[in-house]
Amino acid sequence: MPVVDAWMQHPTLRHANHEMFESLRRWTGMERLDEPLPVEVTVAALEAADVEIGLAAAWYGPQGPLIDNDEVAAFVEQARGRLRGVAGADLARPMAAVRELRRAVEELGFVALRVVPWLWGLPPTDRLYYPLYAACVDLGVPFCTQVGHTGPLRPSETGRPIPYIDQVALDFPELTIVCGHIGHPWTAEMIAVADKHAKVFIDTSAYTVRRYPPELVEYLRGRGRHKVLFGSNYPMITPSRALEHLDALDLDEETRELFLHGNARRVFAL
Repeated sequence: MPVVDAWMQHPTLRHANHEMFESLRRWTGMERLDEPLPVEVTVAALEAADVEIGLAAAWYGPQGPLIDNDEVAAFVEQARGRLRGVAGADLARPMAAVRELRRAVEELGFVALRVVPWLWGLPPTDRLYYPLYAACVDLGVPFCTQVGHTGPLRPSETGRPIPYIDQVALDFPELTIVCGHIGHPWTAEMIAVADKHAKVFIDTSAYTVRRYPPELVEYLRGRGRHKVLFGSNYPMITPSRALEHLDALDLDEETRELFLHGNARRVFAL
């Protein structure tokens, strides 16, 4: 069955080797890169899991981009149709950020914006995000963000679904919000916010199937079947590893299709 990976990145050296990911390297056994990772390696990892489309994101932080939008565009061009771009933006320069998002969507063909709040130390309700939310609505692209605790060596408070995602969805009811990394240990909050707001979704990136919280599995099997998207967080977890033991979820055929690709195709207009 075809798969869409809603949260991944093809790393640059400055992204892969950053000191804040030391905890992830310790957990996963990943090693620092000595040379840039070839796009062909990422494409092969996607193909191994039947991933037809991986949404490869830029990473922008206060010290500058770890993966910039033009680098993502170059990766997409080399990936033989397997990658689509997700833009990043510099929150500290709101108007420049809006212009860069417009360029990424209208000229580079990117399909969403992603901002990682813990990287900035600013929750999604901070005023610096709001021009970008309006631009996302105007451009018709989703806003992707991280929820739950922070694996890298940064504080986790910015990942709380309540009050942050809830308030953004109230302020921008037309904005599609895709919340990556499930939301643990606030999974119940994340599910409540997804239930409450028609345009709020959850992706499973950074978790293997065996580590999905029970309440998320119950939600996915039932009323949340249209609300949960598969994501891997490659290269930290390959799609193949993330999807191991998928059968153990006991999903019916419709729910399995929605989870693996149907919801993502609808949400990202793929």
